Amino acid sequence: MRIRPLAALSAAALSAVLLAGCASSNAPDTDATPTPTATSSDCGLDPQSGADSEAVTVSGTAPTLTAQAPTDLAFTELQRTTVTEGDGEDLATGQLVSGQYVYVDPTTGAVVVDSATTSADDSGLVPIIVDGNTILGSAVLCTPLGSTTTFTIPGTMLGDSAPNYVIAAQSVEQLPTKATGADQEPVAGMPEVTLADDGEPTIKVADDFTAPETTQIANLKTGDGPTVNSGDTVFVQYTGVLPDGTVFDSSWQRGAPTQFQTTGVVQGFQKALEGQSVGSQLIAVIPAAEGYGDQAQGSIPANSPLIFVVDILGVQRAPQQ
Repeated sequence: MRIRPLAALSAAALSAVLLAGCASSNAPDTDATPTPTATSSDCGLDPQSGADSEAVTVSGTAPTLTAQAPTDLAFTELQRTTVTEGDGEDLATGQLVSGQYVYVDPTTGAVVVDSATTSADDSGLVPIIVDGNTILGSAVLCTPLGSTTTFTIPGTMLGDSAPNYVIAAQSVEQLPTKATGADQEPVAGMPEVTLADDGEPTIKVADDFTAPETTQIANLKTGDGPTVNSGDTVFVQYTGVLPDGTVFDSSWQRGAPTQFQTTGVVQGFQKALEGQSVGSQLIAVIPAAEGYGDQAQGSIPANSPLIFVVDILGVQRAPQQ
């Protein structure tokens, strides 16, 4: 089993890579939240403590966490050490937490990326999706909420010529995995949305549906969290359907939230995300011209409008170049 391959040259690129997970082929780019208990079979690569991860020194706590590492680490295997153990429940795949992470350059031993500089508010914290398929998710998976860990990853696990990685991370608080904003009145002419108890939407499209000329957006819930700006990484749950009601993609069905930069999705989806506030839920009806146009995309036919219901769960500012 491999963690997703990485390639990073700049601090901005590295920060994006640390966040990257496995995207669905039908995601608009380019999971009801389960209540699992973390067991050995659910802990991904289940990295153990070793000489490398134990040699990384950590000081402070989120959002002022920092770390240093020796420049002679062996990087012979994946290792993770719990430096301080939190008093919360063990974190499981599909959860969303706030926290802080730092990346230490193993060639210099110094911090080169600090997530606190990309926090969307004055907390200094950023969202982290708990997921064994990503570096950050693996850093906190199956550790008690509130724990601080050090994580050393050999480049050989990541792909040809990939660099070695040293991460220190702390989870702080569990975040909602569905929109929690104030309910809004339905907008006439938009598809009908009903929500399951866990928040998963069902979208009913009218038989006489006609695609708009430009993307139409309506808020189903309005949150009071930070605003999503262009280029930010947004953390969401979403369901996408075709005009006949067929679900072509859903983070809910995959069992976990997902994240992406607003500038890395189709035009209509970008319009729907930017300017929204965390805690909001929206419905967007996107014409083909602002979707995938005349190109088929997975199960999405060419020239098809797209309809999304999106819960805005969190946001992280774009790193400064």
